[in-house]
Order: sequence, then structure tokens, then C-alpha cells
Amino acid sequence: MADIQSTAWTRPQDWLSLLAGLYLALSPLWVTVDTTGTWAMSVIGGVVAVLALIALAMPGAYFDEGVTAVGGVAAFIAPWVFTYTDATAAAWTSWIAGGVVVLAALAAMPASRSVYRHEHHLA
Repeated sequence: MADIQSTAWTRPQDWLSLLAGLYLALSPLWVTVDTTGTWAMSVIGGVVAVLALIALAMPGAYFDEGVTAVGGVAAFIAPWVFTYTDATAAAWTSWIAGGVVVLAALAAMPASRSVYRHEHHLA
């Protein structure tokens, strides 16, 4: 029997990752950040959004949840790696979006793995 965790386009955790990724990718339009920070936020946010779309379309692709969580970690550490911690709004956007993505992806992982096992008849 299908439920919200196993049906395509319905898992709330993946929608949350998608929204956080899009917000991160687009945020350089309204926060002040240098060119390097703009690229980092846009690329990391875009990758997270694409991964979330994959997870939404294929609820049993549990490996995608792990990669999405790594994207969240990348977003979280980006202000230090790409040296935009002095751009306070941009840095906080990265930290919050990254944290949201990590938590959402990890929360989706058990359901995603369960769908994968059911689809592949694994114990």
C-alpha cells in the first residue's frame, strides 16, 4: 500500500530540501555577497535542488538522500571555504539552508531505503 513516504512527488522532507536548495541558489539576488560567494551559493543550491527533484521523482533512490545531505554540509561550510562569513546575511542563509537540507535528507533516508527494499524485494 502506497503512503506519502513511498509515492513520487509527495515526501515532505524532499520538498523541504528542494525549497531550501532553491532559496540558497536564488538568495544572491537579495543578499549582498561577493562573486565567489554568489557562485558557491548558486551552484550548491542548484545541485541540492536537482537532487531533491530526483528524490521526489524516485522515492526509492535512497543513495540520493545521502548525496543531498552532503550537499547540505557543503552549503553549511561554504561561508568558510569560500570566505564570505563577513557577508552576514549570505553566511546565515548558507548555514540555515545547509542545516535544513541535512536534517531533511537524513529524515527522508529511512523511508527512501524502505521503498528501495520493497521495490527490489530485499529483506
